[in-house]
Amino acid sequence: MSEIFLDTETTGLSFKDGHKVVEIACIETKDLIATGKIFHKIINPKRSVPEEAYKVHGFSEKFLSDKEPFDKIAEEFLNFIKGKKIIIHNAPFDLGFLDGELSNLKKDKINREFVIDSLDIARNKFPGSSNSLDALCKRFNIDLSRRVKHNALLDCELLREVYINLLDAKEPKFDLINSSEQKINNIKEYNKLVVKISESEIKKHKDFLKSEIKKNYY
Repeated sequence: MSEIFLDTETTGLSFKDGHKVVEIACIETKDLIATGKIFHKIINPKRSVPEEAYKVHGFSEKFLSDKEPFDKIAEEFLNFIKGKKIIIHNAPFDLGFLDGELSNLKKDKINREFVIDSLDIARNKFPGSSNSLDALCKRFNIDLSRRVKHNALLDCELLREVYINLLDAKEPKFDLINSSEQKINNIKEYNKLVVKISESEIKKHKDFLKSEIKKNYY
C-alpha cells in the first residue's frame, strides 16, 4: 500500500468556529520512498483571514481571493488519497477541518482505518517531551532552515523524514558491498583458469624481445 503524508493550513483552530482550510498538501510515497506524485492546492476560504493565522502561514485574504474554493478541488483530493495509508501529525486537527469541508459537500469523511497519527507515535516514544514537528526535527537533526513560515507542502516533506526516524527506518541504499563481493568472486573464478604456454611460444617471445628492444630504446 502507498502512503500519503498530509498537512493543511487554515484560518484558525477549529472548523466548528467557522474557520476554513487555505492549503492542502499531500506527498505520495511507496515504502516511504517519494514517488514524485504530489497534490498541493492553495484554497480560497471565502472568509477573512485573521491576523494570527496570517502570521503563521503568510496567506492574506487578498492573495487567497482568486484561488479555487474547496468544492472545486475536493474530488481531485479524494481521488489522490483513495486507498492509501494517510500519515498526519496531530491528525484530529487536520481531519476536523477536512471532514467539515467534506460534510458540507455531502461527501464521506476520511476513513480513520487508513489514518496514522505520527504525534501519537512520538508521544509513546518520547513521553513527557515536546513532540511538535519542529521539536522532532531538531531531535532528529532535520534541517529546518527553510521553515520561515508554516507551509503545508514543506511540512509534508519534513514529516516524512520525521516519520522514518520515528520508525527507526533507514533510507534504502544501493547494495554496494554485495556488488563488490560479487565482482571479487567473478575475478576469483576467472583467475582459476591457468593457460600453459608452449616451448615454441616462449622461444618466439625471447626472439621478439632481442630484436625489438633495441629499436624502441636505442
